[in-house]
Amino acid sequence: MLNVKISTKGRYGLTLMIELARNYGSGPISLKSIAEQKELSNHYLEQLATPLRNAGLIRSVRGPYGGYTLAKEPKEITAGDVIRVLEGPITLVEGMENEEAAQRKLWKQIRDVIKEVLDTTTLEDLLQYDDDEPQDDYMFYI
Repeated sequence: MLNVKISTKGRYGLTLMIELARNYGSGPISLKSIAEQKELSNHYLEQLATPLRNAGLIRSVRGPYGGYTLAKEPKEITAGDVIRVLEGPITLVEGMENEEAAQRKLWKQIRDVIKEVLDTTTLEDLLQYDDDEPQDDYMFYI
């Protein structure tokens, strides 16, 4: 089995962004409400919100009805945007330069396919996925 690793930063960050996309156009939503709904740590979501805000993907709104909103429409933000902000560059194999040419070519092709999926899948697309689809076991390491 090939493992592509995405840490909790990437997974929870994507969860946060999907929830903001779900509420897009309805005003700000608090991280606390997302944390409670998704059974995540509010403190951890706050830590993830900072780099997402600094990258221009989300906006914070202060005040009693404040919270966070997407800075762009859900169709303008890709999964790749979120993953790169929280996880860094997408690489498949470290030390590829030491591999044989055929292996390097294979690893680069696999990396490119992963990048393509991440860069062509928007938050709007993710909202369209059916929650009732059967769950395959997966493990991602990026």
